[in-house]
Amino acid sequence: MVIQRVSEELTRQFGDEVTVFTTNCYSGEAFFTPGLERMPAGEECINGVHVRRFPVRSRVSWLFRKVQGSAYRLRLPGNQYLRLWAGGPIVPGLQQAIEQEDAEVIAASSFPLMHMFVALRAARQTRRPCVLIGGLHPQDAWGFDRPMIYQAISRADAYIAYTEYEAEYTVSRGVPPEKIRVAGAGVDLEPFAAYTQSAARRHLGVPSDVPLVGFIGQIGGHKGVDVLLKAMPRVWEAVPEAHLLIAGARTLFAARLERILESWDTAQRNQIILHYNFPNEEKPALFAALDVFAYPSGYESFGIAFVEAWAARKPVIGCWRGAVPWVVHPGRDGLLVPFQNPEALAEAIILLLHNPALRAALGEAGYRKAAAKYNWPSVAQQFRDVYRQVLVYNDIQARIDNGC
Repeated sequence: MVIQRVSEELTRQFGDEVTVFTTNCYSGEAFFTPGLERMPAGEECINGVHVRRFPVRSRVSWLFRKVQGSAYRLRLPGNQYLRLWAGGPIVPGLQQAIEQEDAEVIAASSFPLMHMFVALRAARQTRRPCVLIGGLHPQDAWGFDRPMIYQAISRADAYIAYTEYEAEYTVSRGVPPEKIRVAGAGVDLEPFAAYTQSAARRHLGVPSDVPLVGFIGQIGGHKGVDVLLKAMPRVWEAVPEAHLLIAGARTLFAARLERILESWDTAQRNQIILHYNFPNEEKPALFAALDVFAYPSGYESFGIAFVEAWAARKPVIGCWRGAVPWVVHPGRDGLLVPFQNPEALAEAIILLLHNPALRAALGEAGYRKAAAKYNWPSVAQQFRDVYRQVLVYNDIQARIDNGC
């Protein structure tokens, strides 16, 4: 989402030529899971951005996943490289394609995926500046406790972190502080203004008179969706009519949630709304339908879903973990609870459902923050400033090397 919208803004605002190299996978799970549905490989133009999709060798990564777990647990030498190949994406020909692309700056997002290192190698091979872009989740040791990541950042010309939290952590891992810039993510406010709550609920077929809590985002274990389900019985003790919306792309983890729901009685299951694989254009309606947005994730480098909820003037609940406290200010524009604590999450939901004035105040404060700080035009400008800085520096360095 970040690279897509920044790229579109660079072409719209500044007339820059942008080519995005990506895969033909619908999700990161397909990088290492053979048989999942794929898009056709090839090229297309989307909103002025040239997009090139490459096929992924997921079966190779699948084979590496068979051995990397044991190597990681035993701390065997080189286990970080096994994890790299196991996570993928393995994209034959990607480095050569980047090297042949007529671009002044190469940017790549995000770690710990293999294409980050491929992009850096291609930039170094062709003596062009390389900017690596945020996405670190320090709490995820399997993914991010890898010296190779911080060595790569140190070799890059610049690194864009999404929050000061991520910037400070990166420096603590040995990256020179002068390499780091901070730029958040953004949201388009206009589409969220198109829906009232009543219209959104009619669109979704949700009763207009029930309290509605929602999770909208990636349906994965690290996002705390299962914790949210565990919180609902306590919520129902205080607010029996409350409903829960879980919306996102259907993942392998979604099957686990469905098994949890199968053990519930019919009345409880009828108060859970599963809404999979919705088009991006429907997202404003989903947020508009809510009373409370609950996103108890434990692995966030930013948390763009909070900003999207604020665009719809909704109060948010997050966790005291990762970068979230650097985005959500508790008591001012949202509430924070301990990670993986369904009791505390339930109490926060109940507090907001029982206090419409507090919901409105938090949602309005969040909207003002999103409008002032987290809008795509200004975020894209920050990214472009970094690209221009490394380009100027690279040109000066080249002149020095050539004796000019």
